[in-house]
Amino acid sequence: MKFIKLFSLSILLSFITNVKAQEFKLGKVSVAELEQKVHPKDSSAVAAILYTKGEARIEYDSNDGFITLTDVETRIKIYKKEGYDWANQKVWYYNQSSFKERVFFTDAVTYNLVNGKIEKTKLKSDGTFDEVLNKYKGQKKITMPNVKEGSVIEFRYTIKSPSKMIRDWDFQTSIPVNYSEFSTFIPEYYVYNSRQKGYIFPKTSTLKNPKSVMLTSKERSDNGNVSHTTFSSDKVEYMESQTTYKAIDFPAMKEEAFVNNIDNYISSVEHELSLTKFPNSPMKEYSTDWNSVVKTIYEYDDFGPELNKTGYFEDDLKTLLAGKNTPEEKIWAILNHVKATVKWNEYFGYSCDSGVRKAYKEKTGNVADINLMLTAMLRYSGLTANPVLVSTRSNGIALFPNRNAFNYVIAAVETPTGNILIDATEKFSTPNILPLRVLNWSGRLIRKDGTSEEIDLMPSKPSSDNIFMNYSIDAEGKVTGKTRRQCTDYNAMVTRGNIDGVKEEEYLEKLENLNNKIEINEYARTNEKDILLPTVETYSFTGNNLCEVIGGKIYVSPMLFFTDDKNPFKQEVREYPVDFSYPFLDKYNIIIKIPEGFAIETLPKAVILNMEDNLGSFKFNIASDGSTLQLNIQHQINEAIVSAEKYEMLKEYYKGMIAKETEKIVLKRI
Repeated sequence: MKFIKLFSLSILLSFITNVKAQEFKLGKVSVAELEQKVHPKDSSAVAAILYTKGEARIEYDSNDGFITLTDVETRIKIYKKEGYDWANQKVWYYNQSSFKERVFFTDAVTYNLVNGKIEKTKLKSDGTFDEVLNKYKGQKKITMPNVKEGSVIEFRYTIKSPSKMIRDWDFQTSIPVNYSEFSTFIPEYYVYNSRQKGYIFPKTSTLKNPKSVMLTSKERSDNGNVSHTTFSSDKVEYMESQTTYKAIDFPAMKEEAFVNNIDNYISSVEHELSLTKFPNSPMKEYSTDWNSVVKTIYEYDDFGPELNKTGYFEDDLKTLLAGKNTPEEKIWAILNHVKATVKWNEYFGYSCDSGVRKAYKEKTGNVADINLMLTAMLRYSGLTANPVLVSTRSNGIALFPNRNAFNYVIAAVETPTGNILIDATEKFSTPNILPLRVLNWSGRLIRKDGTSEEIDLMPSKPSSDNIFMNYSIDAEGKVTGKTRRQCTDYNAMVTRGNIDGVKEEEYLEKLENLNNKIEINEYARTNEKDILLPTVETYSFTGNNLCEVIGGKIYVSPMLFFTDDKNPFKQEVREYPVDFSYPFLDKYNIIIKIPEGFAIETLPKAVILNMEDNLGSFKFNIASDGSTLQLNIQHQINEAIVSAEKYEMLKEYYKGMIAKETEKIVLKRI
């Protein structure tokens, strides 16, 4: 036992020594790094971050006071052509008249091994670009030169910000990270909430550093006809907290099916300013809890006050609401009016851009312009309506109370049976059927009195996809049939989005190609514009590639082109949830006409698969009267988000379902 302990200790000491011995410095690329053909721990990696270091310092500037300087240096190895995208780097920055950040790239070099010698290619000025992302943000981009398979690239950038915002730092990405280090240097006057997320965590250490700044002040005095200016300097001493995070050999985060935003689960650290406490000044709180966050947001000039603006829609609504008495009638009338009157300009945000009056007049606005206007109109109609702050799926899940957690707002109408959630930016949304971008766990409802509560955004009612199919098979295996497909709720919204603005010919060509090159005719749609009703598509089809004819026998998967033949869940272990977006129920009613001169040799057996906790079920029933087969198939998932603890059960469920769906009917000649 002592030997084992000593052996383990020696390994630990060796590991610590190796970590300490790693000297990372720009310009010190080695031949060994350039010669490496594959990543030693992930042979599939197209590239890898050999090392990256970041420092975020809050420092005193004589002109601007305390500012944030962020310095980052990075070295990346390119293994394969698919990794060339890593030669394109970009850093966003705020670019407003009242708030400007600056980004500088330096020391950007590509290294290649040429005839055994290291060749350097420096980035030239024409490889650096500035882009406008929107009215608030810009983006600095570089494109590294002379990148090949085997290249090593490195670069440094600095962000100078007048704010005290510390940017998030990711220790993981879509490629392996050999070494990642991030340090913050924060004066004692600032207190931050910091949170780590992910499933593996870096090592953390803290230090206290004495710091000082020289503050220069000037005083102008008049003595008769003579004036002069005197300068004085004061030395201010304070303590600085240094926190350093180190991550070694963190694996790539690889995408799998049904993930709402992979960034929600990568290892990273976030900081949010919680309070300031300067000498001889009262302590100022910012984001201590959700109530203080929403109170701050509600009091913004471009949020709460916009809800109280009047005199721009009342006359229109008086006419619109005439004869509308029930909450449902009012909601539907107002929702349609806003959709028809104001077009979404594709900008997110919980703060108004144009303002509700201007947006209504000019018929365009951002998310807040439209949905705060919607909330105000709903209140005018006598309904209890309030805004709900939301973080979209692309924005991620908020880990702790902070104002940047949200980037969107919708409306909620409180009723005795619960909240009705509404979004007027989406053409095909209906009450309680929100755009998919909004379905991100929960939002925060804010009432007029400033109180707030968490609101579940995830739907609980299954959206249906009902398919009726009747087809016959001839002796050569050609299939001729008819299909009717009816979709409700979220499935209907998705369907309408897929067909909107697409020429029917293009849509059908895509449908044919996706379904084993079938030929479609007699295509028709019902309820395409009436979005409160299910969508219905009907068509006739023929297909020559839907059956196999081998040795005089016909082999057919009874669901034809609706068969699921691949399990979307491939990982052995999954550490993050499965996100289906919404519960669903897929039902198939299929009638198959057997060709004359053939009989059934093999028929799939009926089966029922049930998951625990009513998570979902699969039912497969088949019956025959000799010349005709009838199938009833049902696949139902009852939870929009499935926890990682249930992943193995879900994976086995899909495995069993796919095995049954792909099981063949075998017909033989008689």
